[in-house]
Amino acid sequence: MTDERALNILLVDDDEVDVMTVKRAFQKANITNRLFVASNGLEALELLRGGTIPPQRRIILLDLNMPKMNGLEFLREVRKDPALQTLTVVVLTTSNEDRDRVDAFQLNVSGYLLKPVTFHTFAEVMATLNKYWTLMELP
Repeated sequence: MTDERALNILLVDDDEVDVMTVKRAFQKANITNRLFVASNGLEALELLRGGTIPPQRRIILLDLNMPKMNGLEFLREVRKDPALQTLTVVVLTTSNEDRDRVDAFQLNVSGYLLKPVTFHTFAEVMATLNKYWTLMELP
C-alpha cells in the first residue's frame, strides 16, 4: 500500500521469533503497510516521539511481556501523552491472564488477541486484522 490509506504499523515485541512470524504472516497475507519494530516500551515511545514513525495512520501491535518497559506500562504512558493518547493499540500477546486483559481494556485497547500457536492460524489473524484496518477510519 503506497497511497494515503497506507498504515504505519509499530510492532512492540521483544521476541525475535514472534517478530519474524509477524513479518512472514504479513507477506503471506500481502500486507504491504510499513512495519516498524521496537523490542520494548521505551524503544516504542522513542520511535513514536522521535518522528521515526509518521504521525498519521499509526497502529500499534503490542506484546505485554517485555523487559525495561512492559506493554501495560507503555500503554499507561501513551494514554497520558496528549500527542499519543488516541493511538490505536491492539494487544498481541501470549498472556491469557484475566488481570492483563482487564488492565489493557481499561487503557482503551482496540483488541486483545492471544498469539496463535500455529503459523497458519497466525497468518489468518494478521489477514483478518488487515481487513479490519482497511475498513477502519484512522486519523
